[in-house]
This record gives sequence, structure tokens and C-alpha cells, in this order.
Amino acid sequence: MTETAQRPTLEAVAARAGVSRATVSRVVNGGDGVREPLVERVRRAVEELGYVPNQAARSLVTKRHDAVAVVIAEPETRVFADPFFALQLRGISKELTAHDNQLVLLLTEGRDDHARVARYLAGGHVDGALVFSLHLDDPLPGLIQGVGLPTVFGGRPGWSGGSGAVVYVDSDNRGGARQAVRHLVGLGRSRVAHITGALDQTSAADRLDGYRDVMGDADPRLVVESDFTPGGGERAMRELLNRRPDVDAVFAANDLAASGALRVLREQGRRVPEDVAVVGFDDMLPVAEGTDPPLTTVRQDIEEMGRIMARRLLRRLDTRTADDAPAGVVLPTTLIRRASA
Repeated sequence: MTETAQRPTLEAVAARAGVSRATVSRVVNGGDGVREPLVERVRRAVEELGYVPNQAARSLVTKRHDAVAVVIAEPETRVFADPFFALQLRGISKELTAHDNQLVLLLTEGRDDHARVARYLAGGHVDGALVFSLHLDDPLPGLIQGVGLPTVFGGRPGWSGGSGAVVYVDSDNRGGARQAVRHLVGLGRSRVAHITGALDQTSAADRLDGYRDVMGDADPRLVVESDFTPGGGERAMRELLNRRPDVDAVFAANDLAASGALRVLREQGRRVPEDVAVVGFDDMLPVAEGTDPPLTTVRQDIEEMGRIMARRLLRRLDTRTADDAPAGVVLPTTLIRRASA
């Protein structure tokens, strides 16, 4: 049997660097007041010995856990089936990893999970939270604000109480929708329909508003409510063809719904784009480039949204850095033309 190697201690690092234990503690825990030559000696000793700080002890000194909760207000079946969430999580993870922070993922399957999530966030396990995919009647914002945990939200807040000082990151959903519909109108299409997302989310409501900005008093039968899923897009497209068989263009609230709409149009013998032009929203490449035909869509930088959310939270947690950015950051969108419109 071999003995397990003893874990290097703070005292061993101090002896190797030729400094006091207190000096090593300040360097390891990110404290100030240590001259740069001593900092370099301590870092070199840490590397040579393979010293790993005890996180519990470090938290007592820094009052930080170096962990951030990412709360997605959706069931896991939706989160793991929709590439939107993977892209946003990738952006968040890259930014947190670059700053040596851990990501703790929390999902909500239903109302019973809200209290569980709130208890966890109040328990002192994480330094802050990133929260997205909220619905208008979601109690999470109030629960989180009651905890007093620094939080950045993904998406424009739409719950009771308004946006106020709430910090959030979003895309220009309304402007992107206007781009999509203007493009379809510019192609000479006059019966432009809209398949919405879940209208209890501000992103879907904003995209519907953008559609109406361009179409004005269009026939209300041209708007069909959906839910951001391929199945929802299929159901909405069938309903739309029943309501208005003469529809000649469709703006779908996201790429997944657009993919469902394209399947129905193909089943019904409608040529795309000759008979019906289709535009989506998101530009998630595995979806937009994998449809038949490839999908014209509005690009939002989903991964960058995640990065900025994490960056803004880390700034709020670092009391030495003033976050003078506005409460809401809205990223631009771009129309990407492919074969569907």
C-alpha cells in the first residue's frame, strides 16, 4: 500500500517562500498590501508545492464562495432540447471560468421548485445569481429580491414592479422583428403572418409588437400564438393555413417554431419561398442551416448575452469595480438571409 501524499499547507508555502503565514494568506485570498516581489515568491511557492487553498477557509476571509447560481425558469425537458439554452450557458460558463468561478445550475420544473430555489439562494452557497427565461407571473424575481442576492436577469423584466434598478441583458427583440417583417414586405408579400412565442415572456411580446409596428392593422387571423417549440410551430402553421389559406409569408418568433412551420408547409405542398416565404429569429446554426430550405432569420448573439450577464454580475460582486453601465443592456440584432425568404 502507498501512503497518500500529505496536502501542502499554508505554513509549507510560507516556509518555501520565506515569508510569514499571514503574507501567504493575503496573497492566496486576493488581499492587498503585499509588495509585488513577495507576491511573486508566494505564487512561485504555491505552484512548486501544488498548494490548493481550502475553499471553506478562504470563504471566511474573502466572504466569497466563487460560485454563481444560474437559474433557468424552465423544466429540464425544455432546457436540454432547445439549443438556445446551451448557447447562453456556454457564454456564461466561459466568463465564469475565466474568473475562476463555479457555475451552479438550478432548473424549475414547476411551482413547487420556486421555494426550493429561493431557500438555496438564501443559504449562502453562492455569491450571486443569473436568471433567465422568466414568465410574467413567475414569483422568482420577488423571491430572489427578498433574499437580497446580487442578480442579473436575462431578458427585459416584465413582472410587477417594472424594470427600475433591475439589472438585465437582452436583445433588440422588437427591432429584430421589424427587420424580419420589413424584409418580407420588401419581397412583395402582403399577407404576412406571425407565429408568436409564449406571450407570457417579454421576448415574445416584444417580437409581436415589432410585427405590428410594420403590419399595422393586419387581419388578426394572421397572428397565431405558439410556444417557441417545433411542435408549437407545426400546430400554429396548420391553424394559420386553416384561417388564411392565402398566406404568402410567415415570421416565426424563433427558429424552432419556424422549423415546425416549414415541415407543415412541405406536407401541404406549399413551396418555400415561392408560395410562402419564412423568416425565423435567433440564428441558431444547427437549426437555421439544417432546415429545408435553410432559414432566413434574425441573429441575436445568444452566447454573448450569456457572457455579458456573467460579466455584469462579477462586476457587481467586486466592490472595487464600479459598474456604471445602465441597468438594461440591449444587444443589436441582424437579419441573416438564406433560401427560405
